[in-house]
Amino acid sequence: MGLYEFFAGGGMARIGLGTEFSCLFANDLDKGKASAYRAFFGSSETLVVGDVAALETSNLPGQADLAWASFPCQDLSLAGNGVGLNGKRSGVFWAFWRLMKSLRAEGRAPRMIILENVRGAITSHQGRDLAAICEALSQEGYKFAPMVIDAQLFLPQSRPRLFVVAFGPDALPSLSIVGNGPMAPWHPNSFKLPFERLSHQARDAWVWLSLPIPSNTPPKLSDIIEDVPEGVSWHTPLETKRLLGLMSPLHLEKISQAKCEGGRRVGTVYKRTRLGEDGKRRQRAEVRFDEVAGCLRTPAGGSSRQIVLIVEGKSVRSRLLSSREAARLMGLPEEYPLPQKYNEAYKLVGDGVAVPVVSWLAQNVIKPSLVLNRSQQVA
Repeated sequence: MGLYEFFAGGGMARIGLGTEFSCLFANDLDKGKASAYRAFFGSSETLVVGDVAALETSNLPGQADLAWASFPCQDLSLAGNGVGLNGKRSGVFWAFWRLMKSLRAEGRAPRMIILENVRGAITSHQGRDLAAICEALSQEGYKFAPMVIDAQLFLPQSRPRLFVVAFGPDALPSLSIVGNGPMAPWHPNSFKLPFERLSHQARDAWVWLSLPIPSNTPPKLSDIIEDVPEGVSWHTPLETKRLLGLMSPLHLEKISQAKCEGGRRVGTVYKRTRLGEDGKRRQRAEVRFDEVAGCLRTPAGGSSRQIVLIVEGKSVRSRLLSSREAARLMGLPEEYPLPQKYNEAYKLVGDGVAVPVVSWLAQNVIKPSLVLNRSQQVA
């Protein structure tokens, strides 16, 4: 099956889709990510480095069964600037969509399209942004199934993401996976915002997928954290003391409880800006010990990098999460070559899509829909 991979990053969607998909074309603007992509997949002419707005359909060979687009999230993120699809970064979705419309006019539209973004895209501009995307899909003849999938179902990382699975006329889902309405955990209440803004045509094209909860047991955070990591060093006692000094009494109590429980407790910490009781904003350090890491974020734009905190008896140690540990939190294979520079590796990983989530979607939705007998398809 043929694949177009837009906003490809390090190729995590392609890895998750597996070898049944042959990549006909890939694109990304970031040269560093492109280097990582080629380091894993080999030097290939299928990867075009540059602005998606500069592409034409002549750059896209053949007809893809699937076009995957994990378009930039900065303007749609809850932590972003709120510009939405009008923003310089997330707005490149429309450049991608111009290509999809042109392919349809040429008679070689992808049979399926998958869009992936942050959960904040659901409520961006009170649902107007996602509604605009859904209207665009409907106008080009696609049925679409928005859903939220949290990587925590597969990995020790809290990472809920929006996936919009779009089905062309010859790749519709089986009736066995189509429900009559929202189903937890795939369809949060926030979907009401975009749904209520849709035209009647687009509402009729919205598909509520009814999928089973994955039965696998994810690994624990402590299973992937190393005592002797590569590329990062343990903080000095003074640095760890300063980190603890940024914690509120609530989070310091978590540390005390971990000491009392004994054994080796592995947690993660993010530094965040919080509003204090005096109305002033202050930096705080927040820890969790539930064997799940916080959502990986890129170190660009002032975002803090995730910190590992290990409590053993009365001992408390801290350090940055290593780039290899971050890669494990995304489900990347151990042999995946990471950039040597820490921030480059962390950016590559933090900007990606969790590999096991893609594999699960491929197994349960994408592949069955592409090969399904038309007599079993949704009308």
